[in-house]
Amino acid sequence: MDKNKLSTAIQKALEGGKAKAKFSQSVEVAINFRDVDFNKPENRLNLDVVLPYAPKPLKVAVFADGQLALDARNVCDKIISGAEIENYAKDKKLQKELLSYALLSATQLMPMIGKTLGQLLGARGKLPKPVMPGMNLKDLVNRTQRSVAIKTKGKYLPTVHVIIGKDAMPVEQMLENLQTILESITKKIPEHQISSIYLKTTMGPAVKVAN
Repeated sequence: MDKNKLSTAIQKALEGGKAKAKFSQSVEVAINFRDVDFNKPENRLNLDVVLPYAPKPLKVAVFADGQLALDARNVCDKIISGAEIENYAKDKKLQKELLSYALLSATQLMPMIGKTLGQLLGARGKLPKPVMPGMNLKDLVNRTQRSVAIKTKGKYLPTVHVIIGKDAMPVEQMLENLQTILESITKKIPEHQISSIYLKTTMGPAVKVAN
């Protein structure tokens, strides 16, 4: 993908969203495909990609007890003990709050989470990532904050939408994020099967990346 063309499209998308910029807007890429049969499960995209820069502020909560809970005090925004999990299974307000976080969990609490909250979290793609013994928690939180999910929407829609940043981010950082996303996708789907790429802010018009 031509770096200059991608950068130009990001800049035009930012300019197009300025007139309505009464709040911090997200910048998103839409990637359309051709000649890909997404009816076949093996062709669908379901990628978890770590970007160079966090595309938006993201709070991280961890299900943890003991030493992991102590370690999480300085690196996570919220700590949920094993004893508190049942409360979240029963309380809709707590569930809504929980869905605003990216989630991590001690491995020993994963079965309980799956039993009590698995249906809720699984349906929204929010199942927690396990914190394996000996893992660097600070590094895991950092990677989680920089991660995006790239998924095709349904069986027949040949497109993906992914956030690359917020409108206050430097264009260079968003460009690096976009390039990382495209590189990850083209490892699965060849570049010649990408029919078009569009950039847009939350309120602005879509801008096509020049061919």
